[in-house]
Amino acid sequence: MMYENKSQINRIVSHSLKSGNMVSDSVVSIQDNNKSWTFLPNSTPIQNVLFKPLFKIKKMVRRTLYTIKSESTIMYWSAAIMLLFFVGCFVGLLIDDRTLMGVNVWIKPLKFSISIGVYLLTVGYLVTKYPYSRKKKNIINHITVWMLVVEMGIIALQAYRGVQSHYNTSTPFDAILFMAMGVLTGTVVLIMALFIIDTIRLKLKTGKAMQWAILLGWCVIFFGSWVGGQMIAQLSHNIGVASGGAGLPLVNWSTIGGDLRIAHFFGLHGIQIIPFFGFWVSRKWKSSDRKQIIAVTLFALAYALWIGFTFYQAKQGMALIAQ
Repeated sequence: MMYENKSQINRIVSHSLKSGNMVSDSVVSIQDNNKSWTFLPNSTPIQNVLFKPLFKIKKMVRRTLYTIKSESTIMYWSAAIMLLFFVGCFVGLLIDDRTLMGVNVWIKPLKFSISIGVYLLTVGYLVTKYPYSRKKKNIINHITVWMLVVEMGIIALQAYRGVQSHYNTSTPFDAILFMAMGVLTGTVVLIMALFIIDTIRLKLKTGKAMQWAILLGWCVIFFGSWVGGQMIAQLSHNIGVASGGAGLPLVNWSTIGGDLRIAHFFGLHGIQIIPFFGFWVSRKWKSSDRKQIIAVTLFALAYALWIGFTFYQAKQGMALIAQ
């Protein structure tokens, strides 16, 4: 059957509601003649304008998670483990009032559980876009998972002990754990380097603009990891002031001196932000590959300049947001 317009579909839906064939809060998705509508029956146009993007986002998230669960199973369940870490750290935050360098001991593992969980899901999805054999995908996924899960375990253990996890060489045991974390992180960075090389030499299961966005995302996160190396080299993330002290809520970025964690943070999340922009451009802007690649390049350049600015500012001992 051919539908002339959305009004005709609304009349059909209203009739179905009256006859009892549909509940009033059903979400309706109808496709006809290469067109699609998603809306709530009996809702106003304004309500449909508000809800339609949410339905699309929900559908995209579910499809992405399904892809990760079916093709990168260990990544999916390891991200679920990070969710358990998050819940445990949140409970610790509520019942444990111990502090370390001015913040609750459970803040750091809570932040890392979120960051690692997001990274596992990101790699678990992106690896499906590479023309790898199943064996190679499994090797990459398993190495990434074990390195990050063990690192998360060390961070949680040190929080439980009430001591620093990073830059802690106060005892032989703490020094061994800190060095182990360096090895674990270094291995993950080597996997990033592999992705950079393979994104250059292989044809991914994406459009050209999306592949370019993924490449730039890997380059940015590689730089973000290098910033992390800078912090390890000086055994501190602050510049110009001692570690700790006044900081922004939750992230605790220093408000009295330079803080390399800012550039590190934005660098690490470039692998989500830049490819997402590439995905949006390829979906919403129906233009040539060349124009889409230019748009992605300009966005990535602006993002990289922002990271460079925060890195330079921190090196000068200046706070991003001063007191």
